[in-house]
Amino acid sequence: MRREPLPRRPVLASAVAAPEAAAPLAAEGRRAGQLETLPEALWRTAPERSLSVVCVGAHPDDPESGCGGTLIRYAQAGHRVTVLYLTRGERGIRGKLLDEAAAIRTAECRTACEILGARPVFAGQIDGESEASLKRAAELARLLEAEQPDIVFTQWPLDSHMDHLVVSALTIQAWRQAERKFDLYFYEVDAGEQTVGFAPTDYVDVTGVREKKRAALCAHKSQDGEQIYRRHHGPMEQFRGREIGVEAAEGFILFGPSGRKVRLP
Repeated sequence: MRREPLPRRPVLASAVAAPEAAAPLAAEGRRAGQLETLPEALWRTAPERSLSVVCVGAHPDDPESGCGGTLIRYAQAGHRVTVLYLTRGERGIRGKLLDEAAAIRTAECRTACEILGARPVFAGQIDGESEASLKRAAELARLLEAEQPDIVFTQWPLDSHMDHLVVSALTIQAWRQAERKFDLYFYEVDAGEQTVGFAPTDYVDVTGVREKKRAALCAHKSQDGEQIYRRHHGPMEQFRGREIGVEAAEGFILFGPSGRKVRLP
């Protein structure tokens, strides 16, 4: 895959901690050009309660690709993790009817989420026919409200895939309807081919959970998850890792802080 040069900007903040000490990254108190690498700094500010973490993606394998390592670290730290899929990937298997493909890919989602330590939820839209409307935004808002999230991850709104644009717009609207009660971050998928113009504000070191993330992606056998990881997301993790001086990382853009001082793991 041809990868466009990704923009480089100073690291604003990052939390690099052992999984058992993982807690979310505060939006305030960031210092330009300074990278936090001491786990002790997170232990001192670890939350006293379990957090609700939700990742919203357009298709099966989108959350696993762009956010899987971070979700694993939250789950390993004892937080409640939910993956909300906008569609069931109905048009993702050539030669299969929509219902047939949906059944196959739903089963793959469940296997992937078991590996992540997450619970899958489906929003009921159709792959390739997703809608960004007030009605659909209200539906997604209700699903998110049921999770009472502290932090939500969704796809970056500059993307070549229409379903990715739709899920991003709906999540932004849901965040507004929730009166900004949760922190909202964007994640990237297939940088340079799908996601474009993505310059992370925050990073999560996923070096220690790379193989588990890869296994979750490989659970999507109908999509050849192994090839997706090898060609696209493995190199992306390495690139983001080089930006902060670790082996592998996932990058995020903070869109809307809630004021709850939630930390990335």
